[in-house]
Amino acid sequence: MFRRIIYRITAVTVALLATVTAAAPAYAAEPQILAANSLPVIISNITNWIIGLLVGVATLFLTIGGLRRLAAGGDPTEIEKSNSAFKNALIGYALAVLAPILLAVVQGWIGG
Repeated sequence: MFRRIIYRITAVTVALLATVTAAAPAYAAEPQILAANSLPVIISNITNWIIGLLVGVATLFLTIGGLRRLAAGGDPTEIEKSNSAFKNALIGYALAVLAPILLAVVQGWIGG
């Protein structure tokens, strides 16, 4: 029993020493100098982010509306709720399409 314990301790020690001695030294990467983008680039990034968010939320509302319609079972209140969710999805998709135009107007006001 004692031999097994000594053998396992020796095996673990040898394995640890092999990995420690074979490890390559870690060198720090060259630092990257961060620079701010110009205003049109920032507004373009914001536009892309907003469009993605609006499309995601609109798709969520479309899915919820479809599931409510499937689970309605002829109940008029559930069908009305699903119609409301479809309307909200349509508004979300319309805003996603209009977001670049609206942010271009804002960019014109700012003077970018």
